[in-house]
Amino acid sequence: MSDFSPDKDLDLSFLYEIADGSDEFIVDSIGLFLEQTPLLLNTISDAINSGDWTTAASAAHKLKPNLGFFGMPLSQANIQEVELACKTGTPDVAAVLNKFNEVKATVNHNLLELQKIKAEKEANL
Repeated sequence: MSDFSPDKDLDLSFLYEIADGSDEFIVDSIGLFLEQTPLLLNTISDAINSGDWTTAASAAHKLKPNLGFFGMPLSQANIQEVELACKTGTPDVAAVLNKFNEVKATVNHNLLELQKIKAEKEANL
């Protein structure tokens, strides 16, 4: 395991920049991320566990830009590694699981942080 820390991988400056002061945009964007991300993580997890590399790669591909949008470049790079490994059709399962579990732990931590931010922004609407 690396010296990776979840709080090093959440930077919402891009979201705030494109929101241009709109708390409603931030709340809506975070809401979509909170809704879609757990589903994608579950899809990837189930696909890895069943050896369905095509589905795992596809779901990882869908998750990747969302992680970038929400300022998670380390997780984005890691999920890209998962995607590329799964695309080979015969990945090193232990390596894929290790990398995916790192992403999942970080993203799940960040989902909690995003829920707090969303609640704070909703209170200001």
